[in-house]
Amino acid sequence: MADPEEEDRKPQSDEAHSAFAPVGGVDHTAASEEDHPSSEFTIPSGLRIPPVPEDTESSAFTPPETYDHRQPPPAFTPATGVPVVRLVKDGPWQDRMRTILRTPVAERPAPEPTQKHEDDEGRAVPRVLDLTLRIGELLLAGGEGAEDVEAAMFAVTHSYGLDRCEPNVTFTLIAISYQPSLVDDPVTASRTVRRRGTDYTRLSAVYRLVDDISSEDVEISLEEAYRRLADLRRNRHPYPGWALTAAAGLLAGSASVLVGGDVLVFVAAALGAMLGDRLAWLCAGRGLPEFYQFVVAAMPPAAMGVAISLLDLPDVKASAVITGGLFALIPGRALVAGVQDGLTGYYITAAARLLEVGYLIVGIVCGVLMVLYLGVTLDAGLNPETSIHTSDRPWIQIAASMALSLAFAILLQQERSTVLLVTLNGGVAWVVYGALARAGGISPVAATAVAAGLVGLFGQLLSRYRFASALPYVTAAIGPLLPGSATYFGLLEIARNNLNPGLASLSKAAALALAIAIGVNLGGELSRLFLKAPRVAEGQKGRRAAKRTRGF
Repeated sequence: MADPEEEDRKPQSDEAHSAFAPVGGVDHTAASEEDHPSSEFTIPSGLRIPPVPEDTESSAFTPPETYDHRQPPPAFTPATGVPVVRLVKDGPWQDRMRTILRTPVAERPAPEPTQKHEDDEGRAVPRVLDLTLRIGELLLAGGEGAEDVEAAMFAVTHSYGLDRCEPNVTFTLIAISYQPSLVDDPVTASRTVRRRGTDYTRLSAVYRLVDDISSEDVEISLEEAYRRLADLRRNRHPYPGWALTAAAGLLAGSASVLVGGDVLVFVAAALGAMLGDRLAWLCAGRGLPEFYQFVVAAMPPAAMGVAISLLDLPDVKASAVITGGLFALIPGRALVAGVQDGLTGYYITAAARLLEVGYLIVGIVCGVLMVLYLGVTLDAGLNPETSIHTSDRPWIQIAASMALSLAFAILLQQERSTVLLVTLNGGVAWVVYGALARAGGISPVAATAVAAGLVGLFGQLLSRYRFASALPYVTAAIGPLLPGSATYFGLLEIARNNLNPGLASLSKAAALALAIAIGVNLGGELSRLFLKAPRVAEGQKGRRAAKRTRGF
């Protein structure tokens, strides 16, 4: 009687025999060629292969022979399971989307759509991706950091129910990929940012659009989102051209007062900055690159300072005139954005931004050095007679710092409702710097970093209160802290063939610039620590950060 277990077993087919295994008990000389075909891959007769028991049934779930349950290999899934990622809904969308960005792809939660889209999902997906790219393009062109741009793109796609989206933002290219399922082909779209402009009013409008899209209380269809996006693209700047030129003069004049200038120095610095601004506009209209625009814009303030030195007026600091003009040209916005991208892990974008800052600073250096060489040749008497940020007029300096922040806000095309707040923030930054550097005796670099940290902290709090970007509340407020004096004195020493003091002063200017950028970023991170952050896992609170690579 046959064994029932033997009958239940699945018989092995002929295909189960391998050409690499010898067939035992068969006379190869008597077998026909059809039953036992030969192959060029046949195992040589001298090779020994361990026999396999005939009654052993293999399975895809059978552990390999090298597996030992007493010493198992490290598992990919922990014994307690992968924690479920859940996000609270009462936090700002910036923090929620940034949490998703910093969460591994396999642990990201499925989106909960807040907006309705078309019945035909196939037609809605390309339109959602296109809307997301256009919003990201405006944010990146406005100077927003790469992480904040990706967070806004995540907010749009999640609001319209598209999970498994992966945005990618670099200095000039924005791309997004969407895969409907694991078996479907991904859909990828991209846009190129060719021109960047400074318009924080448009930036705030884009943030309001993203906030409405990600809100459950506001229903915005794709058609309505496209209409609002087209409207804010067509919006005119809030300030006319003559107001921008006057703001450039006010900025330069206020900066000259910060470093010890009087009324005559204020007027001279303002006139030089306004003339340089008009010449830069003329070069832009002729299609010259931005590098040459900075070269041309830096020459009139330097020429004004050389002219005052040649007149040999008593108690008039020519260096303050040139320093004020440099304050109006230093690209503080791009510097802060570049360092912020580097600190958040976007190294390619950070390198490109810092390279842009380097080119613009080289343009400023070229313009100023050409005029300073002329002044040294004419024996204009240019001497570093003042130190950096040195004056005993605290109330005048506080007023000048607030005026500088006000002018900077106008140049950045900020909304009029934010100008007063950023002006007060700039005054607070200068008060903190003066208290630490003058009264406390702390080094200018450390005092600048602390003051910039408070600017970033207040800026993040104000942005959370108004559900807007932090740039309008931060960029103009750091204007009084920019290293205009250190840059001028370094260039002056180089023009006088004193390379060592000149390079030392330029190094100090670079240290001050990095202190400003790092302080602003650190202040923003500290503000998020005190705010209610969304939970990223069950039983875990806080906000995920990028893991340290440990050098490998």
